Amino acid sequence: MSHKLCTASIGSKLRHHLRNSVEGSRKRVIVCIVGLVVIATGTAIADIYLPNLFPFLNLTGFSGTYSSTGNVDLSGPFFQSLGTNGRSCATCHQPSDAFGLSAANAQLRYLISGGRDPLFDQVDGSTCPTGPINNSLVLNNGLIRVGLTVPPNTTDSSAPQYTITAVQDPYGCALTTNSQGQQVVSVYRRPLPTTNLGFSSAVMFDGRESFVNPLNNGQTFAANLNTDLTQQAIDATLTHAQGTQPPTLTQLNQIVGFELALNSAQLSDFRAGSLSRGANGGAQFLSTQQFYPGINDSLGADPKGNAFNPNVFTIYTSFQNSRNPQQASIARGEQIFNTQPLNISNVPGLTTGTQQIVGTCTTCHDTLNVGNHSFPLPLDIGTGRSLTYETDPNIIAGLQQLQPPTVPVFALVCTQGPLAGRTYYTSDPGKALISGQCSDIGRGKGPILRGLAARAPYFHNGVAANLQQVVDFYNERFQIGLSQQQMQDLINFLQTL
Repeated sequence: MSHKLCTASIGSKLRHHLRNSVEGSRKRVIVCIVGLVVIATGTAIADIYLPNLFPFLNLTGFSGTYSSTGNVDLSGPFFQSLGTNGRSCATCHQPSDAFGLSAANAQLRYLISGGRDPLFDQVDGSTCPTGPINNSLVLNNGLIRVGLTVPPNTTDSSAPQYTITAVQDPYGCALTTNSQGQQVVSVYRRPLPTTNLGFSSAVMFDGRESFVNPLNNGQTFAANLNTDLTQQAIDATLTHAQGTQPPTLTQLNQIVGFELALNSAQLSDFRAGSLSRGANGGAQFLSTQQFYPGINDSLGADPKGNAFNPNVFTIYTSFQNSRNPQQASIARGEQIFNTQPLNISNVPGLTTGTQQIVGTCTTCHDTLNVGNHSFPLPLDIGTGRSLTYETDPNIIAGLQQLQPPTVPVFALVCTQGPLAGRTYYTSDPGKALISGQCSDIGRGKGPILRGLAARAPYFHNGVAANLQQVVDFYNERFQIGLSQQQMQDLINFLQTL
């Protein structure tokens, strides 16, 4: 079957499934989806594109992408190998996974390629860049190794406020020294989706690509976002793709333009049906959502002076009185997300010391119908903590709901600043590896929530295998007290985003 025939015939078949059942020819659907996954992992193919809202099968329905250009072009430099190891941007940002990377996708590609897909290149698809190849973290948790240098230990303002040691080093490369004498920390993170970027408040989990050009001002937002994404494409090519030179200006403009045109979301639910028929789900409506830095800021800093509205998600209001039980459950889950009180404590970046505040899910996820924080607000909710060293009972209760991968654990001893004398244990120092500040230890941005069903597992380190574990974690971590029905309603809502 040719690539074009696969795209056309299966596109029509999948749309038929959206209207009716997914039974019958599902095997043929999966076969061509496998083909599309394979296409997207290597060199781009001329004249191949996905029509807007082309549906990709996942465990709860279909996800899809809407591009403002009219289709998703698979022939541009985003899909081309620009380095030396065969990788492209699409290696870790798959159209089938809402331009993220699911563990299921990694496992499928390992099976198809016998482990030779560029995703598994040792530079970061293995637990260590040298020694025996171990792809377990990318296969089981969708994690890519990121090697970051510790800020230089000098007497100037760039000096870190901490010293760092590895207290658990399961693979032998947690903390190494490079040829310049700098400490290099190996952390393991999920690739963030390269879609819905027009709602970004930071680029990268630790915000390192937005550190110089922040996304916190409406006047500079568009220019800074373009600059940040351009630099991110350069850095990804030189590191993850092991390029010997950066992409050309033309290639960079095409990559960034391609990314900024994309919006991805869940299109349909097996039991609720279409999420855009009679409601405002799906990627096309998302592409029309208003945004500016600070919109609906939960901390009261909306630059237009608007008060915070906790009803952040309103896409399924029309489902509230539906006779379809799944639609009614989704609507209830949306209201739980918007209004259910939770006790927020020990969240560096939001609370200090023993402070406790009462909020909702939308306190941290305040961007309307999107779900990230509309201003840069890196937080540490505890998912990077270690049960071996953790002392907060609420964080311990939350971590016990998860399936943490085996990764290094670091001890950061604060030697300067207001937190001097404190010791922190974490598998990922987060923004502190960029700023050098103890107050940033463990802090990272909350991701955009749209397209969740397409890209399990969850959290920056893949500790939640599914949305059930995500909800279980939050329920225990913030003492929400949800009933079983409320938890299921919330899961049903999250998987339709």
